[in-house]
Formats: sequence, C-alpha cells, structure tokens
Amino acid sequence: MFITIEGPEGSGKTTAVKYAVSELEKMGYQIVMTREPGGTPISEQIRDVILSKENTSMDARTEALLYAASRRQHLVEKIWPALKEGKIVICDRYLDSSLAYQGGGRGLGVDNILNVNSFATEETFPDLTLLFDIDPEIGMERIAKNENREVNRLDLEEIDFHRKVRQTFLDLAKRYPERYVVIDASKDKETVEKEVLDIILKRL
Repeated sequence: MFITIEGPEGSGKTTAVKYAVSELEKMGYQIVMTREPGGTPISEQIRDVILSKENTSMDARTEALLYAASRRQHLVEKIWPALKEGKIVICDRYLDSSLAYQGGGRGLGVDNILNVNSFATEETFPDLTLLFDIDPEIGMERIAKNENREVNRLDLEEIDFHRKVRQTFLDLAKRYPERYVVIDASKDKETVEKEVLDIILKRL
C-alpha cells in the first residue's frame, strides 16, 4: 500500500505521521517511511538544489522539472522495490505537492504539472492521500516558532502563494475523492495523531 502525506507548510503532518508509523510497526506492519523531494542519495542532492535559499533565480518550470526528476529516481530506487516486497510505503509529500505548489502556487497549471509527473512516475498514484489542512497564516506562525525546523526557499514566499497552494490542495481533494482524506490540522496534536492512525488502519 502506498500512502502519501500532503499539506501546506506548518501543518504538522510529519510529526503526526511519525506517531502513526511507530504504532503500525508495533502491530507488526512493515513500513518504509520516506520523503520528497529526497528519499535516496540522488534525490536528496536534487532536493538541496531545489530548496536552497541561494537559488532565488530558479525558473518555475525548472523547479517543476527538478521535482519530477527527483521523484522518478525515488520511485525507481526506493518506492517501487518496497511495494513489490509487500511493504507499506508512507511518503511525506509526493506528486500532489507539485500540483499544488508549482501548478497552483506558481500558476503553471495543475494539468501541465500532472502531464510532466505522469511521464516521470508512469502514472503511479497513491492508494491513500492524507491532506493536513490548515490556514496558511497559522502554518507560517508555527514555522516561525519552531527553531528546529529547516527554513527553505518555499517558506520565504509571500502569504498569497501559500493561500493558492492550500486552495489547490482542497481542489485536488475534490478531484480525487477516492484516495483523499482531509484532516483538520488545526486540532490538537494528540487528536490529529489518533485520527491519522485510525484512517490508515481502516484503509488497510
């Protein structure tokens, strides 16, 4: 089973998922937890280029193509092999992030980005996508308070960019209702963690 975790910046998705993974492993499930961009050595190198605060001159289409290239390598080296072995793969961000950030936030068009990623992924879609939904202002406040979190190039975008990203995620949830579950990420940490675990167990 292939599960992806999506949401705007500061939604708390990574923390909630770590809890779910540890509980699932206690139950005996074999889990591969990974992230995008990154997940393999080559993909992590591409991540460094994409998210570097020095690369402010990066063209939006270059950014979209780099994400797709990183994703392709990640699938080939890590995700597809784990799924073939019958493991559960949980990925922190996947192609929906490209649709939301480059398609919506950058204004390149969701379908244009989908076409690029369909080629890169050979149309590998998740079985389940958890969308951690939160107001961008609250998300950015959380980031500002979290001293341990890396601040990347996308965090430095104007709030209007993050609003477009959030709206695109919500539009995608309506477009793909069979795989999307929307979670209210403004709730307290324990409630969100329990909800995530319940949703995954129900789908399993």
